[in-house]
Amino acid sequence: MTSSSNANSSAAIQADTIIIPFALKPFDGPLSNPHKGFTVPTGGAWTFVPEFEYGPYGSLNNRAWDLVSYGSGYQQWNKLNPAKGVYDWTELEKLLNALAEHNMTYALRVLPYTPSFIKSDFPPQEDYDWTPPFIYEMGAKKIQIDLRGTEYHAYTPVWDDPIYLQAAKDFAKALAEKYDGDPRIEYIDVRTFGEWGEWHTSHMLGSVMPADSVLKDMLDYYASVFKKTQLVLPSNGFGDVYTHALDLGITKRDDGFIGIPGRPDTLLRAYNANLPTIAENIAGYRTMLANDDLIPGGTQKWTAERWVDAITTAHLTYYVLDQDNDCGYYFYKDNKALADSMSKVIGYNFTVTQAELLTVATSTAENSTDSAAGNVVTNTLNITVKNTGVAPCFFDVYLVAEFVDSTGESLAQIGETVRIPKASFKDGASQQFSFGGAVPAGEANLATQSGVSVALSLYESDEAYKTGKNPSVRFDNDGLQGNNKLLLHK
Repeated sequence: MTSSSNANSSAAIQADTIIIPFALKPFDGPLSNPHKGFTVPTGGAWTFVPEFEYGPYGSLNNRAWDLVSYGSGYQQWNKLNPAKGVYDWTELEKLLNALAEHNMTYALRVLPYTPSFIKSDFPPQEDYDWTPPFIYEMGAKKIQIDLRGTEYHAYTPVWDDPIYLQAAKDFAKALAEKYDGDPRIEYIDVRTFGEWGEWHTSHMLGSVMPADSVLKDMLDYYASVFKKTQLVLPSNGFGDVYTHALDLGITKRDDGFIGIPGRPDTLLRAYNANLPTIAENIAGYRTMLANDDLIPGGTQKWTAERWVDAITTAHLTYYVLDQDNDCGYYFYKDNKALADSMSKVIGYNFTVTQAELLTVATSTAENSTDSAAGNVVTNTLNITVKNTGVAPCFFDVYLVAEFVDSTGESLAQIGETVRIPKASFKDGASQQFSFGGAVPAGEANLATQSGVSVALSLYESDEAYKTGKNPSVRFDNDGLQGNNKLLLHK
């Protein structure tokens, strides 16, 4: 305790200050948080049934799901858009709702084409071409192509056909009207062109990608109809198209990680543009373990060093834990400690590094006598928070300090809510925050009451706090409660 006094001819002011420091330790264990982190393929609501042995309720759930903050996967364009002006969101809605029930969002990719299911020479169109048939019936052209490395042929859309392009824009408009700003959607890839919608035709001999002007025009259109949801340029959007995307606020993904040297560096342009970066490995974990050089000039051999380098070099916000249907089981089985630690590195990671509470009691005595003319008690909580992740937090965060009772129930807010604007809290940076205010006359000072503690909380909106919801973002500190509030220990 410290005290000070100041006097003049009419009054003597005496102030007593109590300083309460708090002990701080890191959270013990993996830490997933919203709008960052690891994903696994979630092809449908079946992910969450006991029959799926690798799922959250399956017999082979080894807690890899504790690291997963969002699901990802693809949808077929022809299923969502079966006829002109007709849209069927039924199965997508089931998946989004199932994920939401498990506090996960979904990264959406709508594919026009896949070469993955070629079964015979000239297979049925629906096996590989997911462009809605009505588009061809309207006159859009398609061509025969050869599939690299096979004896098979197939048909693909002509990617710059004006009828095809208009149909793609019509679908984008309908998708935006349905899902722009939907909190269940994490981000949406612009998958209009090429195999798997990745903006390349590597295995489709005879199929040619459109001119850059066409690609930029499609990005312009998506940006014009999606005002809220983050859009993503697919893996093979490079050069001037990549620059144009960044100018529109469209970020970049890369699916060549581990397999193609130098690919993590390609995402630095998005990071430097203050946008989240996104990646998948070039193949599943077990495939990469077994292969050294399946790509000429590259390597698919998975190592822990390459995995960590991929995350840190690209300043990843989003990364696939594994992209096979075992949902990370084998990866996590072999690399649990490493994966747990990197859950606190990928994206943002907020750690309270210093915290103390100052209670100042001020009394004013007229004419330097002992009769108190007034007493004022002020509590001030000072904290320092460091972002120990590799990327900023790309959404607004609302920081709240409270006095809570022994059960964690809020007794009173300390000071005002602090808004931390999106992308402003850079990785590696520390910020100081102060919360304080005078204790109302006639009320006991909670700071000195037995059984009263201080709690910190991070919300995604001020409204969430005001309506009594639990915070959704967790600090990387010991003392996390079941409601995600951080209880500071004296």
